[in-house]
Amino acid sequence: MLKRIAFLLAAVIAVLVVPAVGATVSALAAFDALYAPGPARPVPAAAPVAHDPAKPTAVVVIGDRGAVVSDALAPYEILAATGRFNVYTVASHREPKPLTGGLDVVPDLDFAGLAARLGGAAPDLVVVPAFPDVGEPTTQPVTGWLREQAAHGSKLLSVCNGGAVLASAGLLDGRPATAHWLKVDAWAAEYPAVRWVRGERFVDDGNVVTTAGILSGIDGTLHWVERLAGPAVAADAAAAIGWRRYGTAVPVHAPAGVPDAAAIVNAGFRWNPDEIGVLLANGVGEVELASVFDTEGQSLSSRTLAVSIDGGPIRSRHGLTFLPRAALASARLDRLLVPGATRGITPPPGAPAPEYVHDRPGFPYDTAVSGLSRHTDVATAQWTAKVLELPTDGIVFEGDAWPWLPTALPIALVLLGVAGVVVVVRVRRNRLSRPA
Repeated sequence: MLKRIAFLLAAVIAVLVVPAVGATVSALAAFDALYAPGPARPVPAAAPVAHDPAKPTAVVVIGDRGAVVSDALAPYEILAATGRFNVYTVASHREPKPLTGGLDVVPDLDFAGLAARLGGAAPDLVVVPAFPDVGEPTTQPVTGWLREQAAHGSKLLSVCNGGAVLASAGLLDGRPATAHWLKVDAWAAEYPAVRWVRGERFVDDGNVVTTAGILSGIDGTLHWVERLAGPAVAADAAAAIGWRRYGTAVPVHAPAGVPDAAAIVNAGFRWNPDEIGVLLANGVGEVELASVFDTEGQSLSSRTLAVSIDGGPIRSRHGLTFLPRAALASARLDRLLVPGATRGITPPPGAPAPEYVHDRPGFPYDTAVSGLSRHTDVATAQWTAKVLELPTDGIVFEGDAWPWLPTALPIALVLLGVAGVVVVVRVRRNRLSRPA
């Protein structure tokens, strides 16, 4: 009897081990790819816009290991679009920092350069996006700097799991705060001194505003613009990026510690994901860029590669410097996405035809997620909208209902495993039935 049970356990393990190991390796690779650093490249000289001492200064801080692309770029463009702030990206060192999906930004200033530009004063507003290494020693240059700025009067805005960055710095103890619905319960266990709030797009606690899922950062940024420059300025900034929900109540998702089934399938069983080039071009909007990299990255269905025509750096609409990881002619791509208003791209021989993501008016993420549904499936696109905290009332979902091909892979592996076990059982029985 014990031998039979042991054999059955061994058979179950044999059937499941290949898909389980494969899924684990694939999922780890998918998440690691989100923040993988780029190759070594020359760092372009700093070229931030002229500083106007009559304006308040707002900065977006980037961690040494990078940040979530939408958390950083959406607040940056909103603040820059108002024309009412000096706006900079800053980091502990001025070197390329990976944003999710492999978009490398060169910060305008390091901490010392910002202090020099402000004459030793603290910035008026500091935006803190989500980092991949919350609570680890690698964040200490940023968390220490945040404590200093807060002590000298800086107002704070955390975006998504940037709330956990503030919590790890001790800046939310005893205060109400929020974070992404997928992680807020985990942060509550790790940082119990914080009064974590669920079900709100943003929480205003005076000099600190924290926001929920990724695009809730738009609401939090507009809220700060409203407080600092007035509702008319905030409304104009919302219109500039196509965000039609300013001033309305937008629901958020309930906390959930487990991703949707489509995300699990994509992370675990897309073993040969498409390599998607994203073309960087001068003048592209920061939100337009973020919408492509974050939509593809959060879907866990593909890998993105930042390319430019000649492999050289580009400057975005409001002056950020981005470094591509390859020239278009040298990249091996399955698809080529072109964000923003750029048109008329002639790809080199053998390259895929360009797909112009923002080929219709509206909020850039709506068209990016709609395109994702056509090229992958509706379930993947709906998961992506959910993790982005993007309302879906403006999105057209079309395409296959489900990621059938990656779903078929574990089923096929299990069936092969079962077939192998059946063969072993029959061989074993034949041997036992032979006369001695």
